[in-house]
Amino acid sequence: MESKSSNPISSLITLLVFLSIVGYFLAQANVVSGAALFMWIIGLFFFILLIGGLRIVDQFERGVVLTLGKYTSTRTPGLTWIFIGVQRMIKIDLRITTVDIPQQEVITKDNVPVGINAVVYFQVQNAEQAILSIKDYTLAVSQYAQAALRDVIGSIELDSLLSEREKNAEEIQKIVVQATGSWGILVTDIKIQDIELPADMKRIMAKQAESERERRAVIIKAEGEYAASERLAQAAGVLSNTPGGIAMRTLQTIEKINPDPSKTVIFALPVEFFEGIKTLAQYLKEKGK
Repeated sequence: MESKSSNPISSLITLLVFLSIVGYFLAQANVVSGAALFMWIIGLFFFILLIGGLRIVDQFERGVVLTLGKYTSTRTPGLTWIFIGVQRMIKIDLRITTVDIPQQEVITKDNVPVGINAVVYFQVQNAEQAILSIKDYTLAVSQYAQAALRDVIGSIELDSLLSEREKNAEEIQKIVVQATGSWGILVTDIKIQDIELPADMKRIMAKQAESERERRAVIIKAEGEYAASERLAQAAGVLSNTPGGIAMRTLQTIEKINPDPSKTVIFALPVEFFEGIKTLAQYLKEKGK
């Protein structure tokens, strides 16, 4: 924001006095006649008014014009002209402005001290209101956002603060928007950047996270063993119902037991022996019923 404070009457008087002094010395030196000198002074005066009053308003700006201290108009982007000495222009940037909220020491609802910093994004929607309603809207937005941050964080617990950053930022933004709307300011977003916790609280939270991970590991391991036991039971049922299945599985197991692949294990017991044992066991089972 560009702001200039000047007395328009004194500016005009100063300009006229300067031109009169220059004309007086020229007349004393017989450089020009009185009539020509008068016309020269008048012409120079209007030339200075014309050139000195030219202003350029950029595309992202608006020019608020005050005439003798009273608001008269808002100039749009482009080349414009003001009556210097009588009017002055204050340029307002309409682009989104970023303001850092320095770290604030706040005590949460559950009495945990935390340090929080945030960023406020806002832009001017009404240039004349931003000039006429408040002295320094950038400082005002920053200070109001700090107060709102303290109010919101002080009313929630630590767990909610850590897990609901977006929700808390929206609450802060809602409070700031309600206050700054009458200033011609639109707060587009507020982001919580960092949350600083005490060292003791960090250690406690690390232990809690470690215990939680151990609990999950035990549950996952138990679920894996349960699933494996179900698969083993299904595999045993398939082998028992398949002729020669148990025998083949036994031979495979004996082969894997041997640590040296170059050695061969010979199992001399006939396979029919296992079939006979299986038949006998089935007979005894039926007889027992």
